[in-house]
Amino acid sequence: MTSLFPKTPHVSDFSLGDDARTTAAQSVLTLTRLAVSAPDLVSGITPTLEHLVTHTAAVGSAYFQVGGAKALIYQVRAAWGEMPQTLEMQHLAVHGLPADTPLMRALETGTHPLFFDDTAAAPQTAGFSELGVASLAACPVRDAGGHLLGAFLMHTLEPHHWQAEEATLFSMVAGTIAGLAGRLAADEQTVQTRESALRALGLALEARDGETQGHTDRVTTLALRMGAALSWSPARLQVLRWGAYLHDIGKIAIPDAVLLKPDKLNEAEWTVMRSHVEAGVRFASALEFLPAAALDVITDHHERWNGQGYPAGKAGEAISLEGRIFALCDVYDALTSPRPYKAAWTAEQALAEIGLQAGQHFDPELARVFSDMMAADSEHSN
Repeated sequence: MTSLFPKTPHVSDFSLGDDARTTAAQSVLTLTRLAVSAPDLVSGITPTLEHLVTHTAAVGSAYFQVGGAKALIYQVRAAWGEMPQTLEMQHLAVHGLPADTPLMRALETGTHPLFFDDTAAAPQTAGFSELGVASLAACPVRDAGGHLLGAFLMHTLEPHHWQAEEATLFSMVAGTIAGLAGRLAADEQTVQTRESALRALGLALEARDGETQGHTDRVTTLALRMGAALSWSPARLQVLRWGAYLHDIGKIAIPDAVLLKPDKLNEAEWTVMRSHVEAGVRFASALEFLPAAALDVITDHHERWNGQGYPAGKAGEAISLEGRIFALCDVYDALTSPRPYKAAWTAEQALAEIGLQAGQHFDPELARVFSDMMAADSEHSN
């Protein structure tokens, strides 16, 4: 078979009944709601890919987005269903689709989805038959400026004549979600920029504070593992990660004479040191994009379950869950790291101390989860 539209395929060339259009429209509404509420690009568009495979003859679908150092490669960001098991496809999955691929050039100049019944018979799909893709549908995704950002693709492994119902579903679903994908991609870039900036702040403070190198990343990793153990969503884990990066940001305001003192602090110095929590909340609050739960990490990670912590003397569940989780991770890393005034404790010693402090310093249930998590690590390493 040849392409349904050898020159410039248009959705309007298909005739379709009102019932099929209504069904496609309902699908669009459902998938749009999922995309809008998704915490990230991949989880936002994956339901669309699954829907395309489920409701058409396509056996696989994927979303490609521009990437690479020179923005000359379209990388696979999400995929669903069956992919050809060829070496060429494996190479594409790893290295991406070059921007000068005939299909991507065709999408750059076109505005509508393209449909090809037989990739071996159409110049726009040159190279796809070698991948193992026999028929193909492609929908462009553009950024706010109208530039090609990526594409939704769906395929079969045998030549297939795309039916009117399939074409309309793909055009309506992929065409609508394409606009959201562009927005999600822009949001993702913003998030990545913020993520890098927050981690850089944490690492800069770590260098000044004299903390053992890697403290920021270690406590962040531990906190994320705890969140995962509690089945937290990706969005909630992201907020926890941001708070972890900035947990001690208020130490920027602490004089070197106190912050870097090699000996134990006296009471007056401890008062100054404790003030880093309030200072940290002030600094972090100035980052208006930082969610409240991230601020909770900064506010509460020195509070204690028994109410003997600081700065507010909160007790029990009055302490945020984020703060209770991070307190465990922060103390564990402090105990197992060497400091000028002490040697590093072993993991066994640190976990024993956490067990003793369960119900005093730490939430007893979270202390159990943390200890089980770390014990599983030890068993796995043995």
